[in-house]
Parts: sequence; C-alpha cells; structure tokens
Amino acid sequence: MNTIDVQGVSKSYRSGRGRVAALSDVSLRVAAGGALAVLGRSGSGKTTLLHCIGGLERPDAGRVFCAGTAVHTLGPGALARFQRRRVGFVFQSGNLLSFLTVRENLALPLELNGILGRERDRRVAALLEAVGLPGVGAALPRELSGGEIQRVAFARAIAHGPAILLADEPTASLDSETGERLIGSMLEWATGHAATLVVATHDPDVVARVTAAIRLKDGRLEEPA
Repeated sequence: MNTIDVQGVSKSYRSGRGRVAALSDVSLRVAAGGALAVLGRSGSGKTTLLHCIGGLERPDAGRVFCAGTAVHTLGPGALARFQRRRVGFVFQSGNLLSFLTVRENLALPLELNGILGRERDRRVAALLEAVGLPGVGAALPRELSGGEIQRVAFARAIAHGPAILLADEPTASLDSETGERLIGSMLEWATGHAATLVVATHDPDVVARVTAAIRLKDGRLEEPA
C-alpha cells in the first residue's frame, strides 16, 4: 500500500541563535492514491516535512512510514534503495544535472534501477513524449525555459514508476497556465499509477485540485488548512 503515515515528527536545526524548530510534533496520514497539499509561508516547515517523508532528512523524533517502509529506521544503503525505487522528487528549482543532457538526466534514475539499453531509451523517449517535449533530449538544462525544466524534472521523478511523488513548490517560478498544466500532469499520472502525491505549495489553484490539504505555521500543524 502506498500510504504515507507521519507520527509525531519533530525536526530542528542549529543556527547562530541556537536551535530552531522546523517541525514540532507533526502527524498526518495520506491514503494510498491520495493527493495532499501542504500549505504555509516560507519557513513554515513544508520543505522539511517533504524531506522527512522522502528520507532526505531524518527526524529528531517521531516516525515516518512511507509505502510500507519505516523510513526513519533505514540505514544509508537501505535508504538509498528505497529512494531509488519507491520515491520521486520534484524540487522547486528542478535540480537537473547541468552537465548532462535532458536525455541523460532522464536515463539516470532508470540506469540506477538496472534498466539499460533499448528499454532505457524507449522509456526516455516515452517520458519526453508524455511531458510534451519530444525534441529536447539533446539539450542541456541551461537551454530550457523554466517551464521546460520543471516538466523534465517531473519526467525524471516518475521515470522509475515511484509509489510516492513529492513535489516542493513545483509551480512557484511558473506562470499560471504552465503551472496548471504541470499540476494536472502530476495528478493524472498519480491517479493512473495509484501513486500517492504530496505537494508543498503556495498556489491556491493546486489546493483546489487535490483531495486534502494541511497548513503548517512555525513548524506546527494548523487546522483547518
């Protein structure tokens, strides 16, 4: 089951002013195949929450279960395998590897999962077609527009068919029309693949299209969203 279950998660960071709480006793559950929007101002803890769900950061306290895996307990090797096979990330800035072409960026997660040769090439071509960019495979990220970068980042995130898709402000730098199309593509893909989607966002149009929403303020969960 592709359920996300966050139980009493807290996370803090050390700064020049001492320890700063990014998350304080946050609990939530997203049913398999659901789509959750995480709202809140910058610094509210949205990104930290996504990172804890996907294993990019380990919580100081609490438990995270993601697609049947106790993420908070995983050692480095098991965590890398879990992320490589089960999770897709879409970052706000795209985070494409600048020295690789678009085609090579999309091939990387496939190769890490042992998908090589003609099957890899077939999947890359299908991904580019799916996001409406069949002609940009040979381009470098610096040659793409902001909207194209985010579409490629989305294609890379779903290349390996993850159970969980995590998107951190994916529409923040996009115009409303491009952002709406991107979110529509994410929701359509997640529905079609029974994947669970969590989107950190400021965008009210995103909230209107998901199945549930929560709001964070100063690292704490507020209700209603």
